[in-house]
Order: sequence, then C-alpha cells, then structure tokens
Amino acid sequence: MAVHVESPVVARVAPVTAEPIVEAREVVKTYDTGQVEVHALRGVSFSVARGDMVAIMGPSGCGKTTLLNCLSGLDAIDAGEILIEGVPLSAMSDRERTDYRARRMGFVFQFYNLMPVLTAVENVELPLLVARVRSGEARRRALAALEMVGLADWAGHLPDELSGGQRQRATIARALVNDPAIVWADEPTGDLDSENAGEIVELMRRLNVERGLTFLIVTHDIGVGRATDRIVRMVDGRIVEDNRMEVPRVLARHAV
Repeated sequence: MAVHVESPVVARVAPVTAEPIVEAREVVKTYDTGQVEVHALRGVSFSVARGDMVAIMGPSGCGKTTLLNCLSGLDAIDAGEILIEGVPLSAMSDRERTDYRARRMGFVFQFYNLMPVLTAVENVELPLLVARVRSGEARRRALAALEMVGLADWAGHLPDELSGGQRQRATIARALVNDPAIVWADEPTGDLDSENAGEIVELMRRLNVERGLTFLIVTHDIGVGRATDRIVRMVDGRIVEDNRMEVPRVLARHAV
C-alpha cells in the first residue's frame, strides 16, 4: 500500500546563480576486482550551480554513490577532471583535499554514523575539535547547528535516545557545523519511515532556500527527487537524463 506524505515548502526567493560550485569533465572510474573490470563511471560530464539542490537517481549499481565519492574527493578517478569552486582536485595534495573537505564540505549518510557514546552536541562538535577549533567555540557552533535543525532540546541525549528522524537531524547539524559550501547526501532518507523522511527532505529544502546551501543528493526515491531543483538520472555509469524541475511547492514521499 502506498503512503503519500506532503509538506509545504517556501518558494525560492532569488534565482540560483549560474556559477558552478562543482564540475565534472569526462570523468572515468573503473574498479578492477581481479576477475572483472567494473566501469562505474563512463565519461561523466556535468556541473552543479552554487545554491542548487540536485538529486542523482538511477538503479542500484548505476554509479550514483561512486559519482558522489569522486566529486567530493573521497575516491580517486582514472581519467577526466573534477573542479570544486573552480579548483581542480588533481591540483590538491591528499592533505589539501582532506583539509578542504573539513572546511568546505558536509556529509550526510543513510545510517547516521553517529558515535554512540557521545551526546548529540558532542557528535556535532566533533569535526570542529578535529579541526582544532577551541572547545568553547566548537560547543557554541554545535549548539547553534542543533538549533538550526530543531534539535536544541535534545543536545544532551545519546543517539540511542533519539528517534531515527532526530538522529538524521543530528547528522545534518554535524554536516552544517563547519558552514560548508556544499553538502553531499547519500540516501539520507533511506533508513527512515515516510513521515520522518518527509521532514528531513523539507528540512534540507528549507536550508537550501533560506541559507543558499548547495545540496547534491543520491537517492532512489522519486519523492525526494521532486523536491529538488534538478534530477540527474544515471544508467550503467552514464548520465542519461538531466531535467530541471519547477520550483517545488510540496515535498512528496512515496513508500511501500
């Protein structure tokens, strides 16, 4: 039985600038298992404008997550070029790429990746402490990020004391605490029920609209895709469709 959840969302106030924040040029990625070569990306070219909210969709194994990992510098490519804010990743050393991710990128994953022995605020402030931000400043910024996602009252709770939706909100707060230029999300609603999923997508859309955050979201859920500015579809390591959506008025979630 299909479940349909809708939530209102404010329309974008200003048009998105055409300035690309991330650009892929003929990107190739192949995995060699020793027995077979897997051509995960086959000459992928596309760009994401600053302030855009983009969904990458397609069947399992089509290269969606590989593309996200390559664009964010988590995974190396075999050919082509990737530019972030106009700078080629190939021009950065491993340390520079790591530092850049810590300063300018946020990550949201399906299974939260929260430390179970740390409270929500301690999980959120952890990236700042790793980046050697002073503890008092890290705590202030972590609390502000939790306030932003509506989780301030749960700052002192452990992950096991939070619902799935609250854990994902904490994950989003952690992704935002360093004031990133771009947020990468890999199936951010995949482990949530339809109600919590709708709330998380609405939250991301609100942060995109109100704060101008750029989101690139890997998802299999067409309801999530329809809440974005643009759906890019992949099949067998290639982009086969790239459609800009009308400004969403509602967020829809379909689950079986």
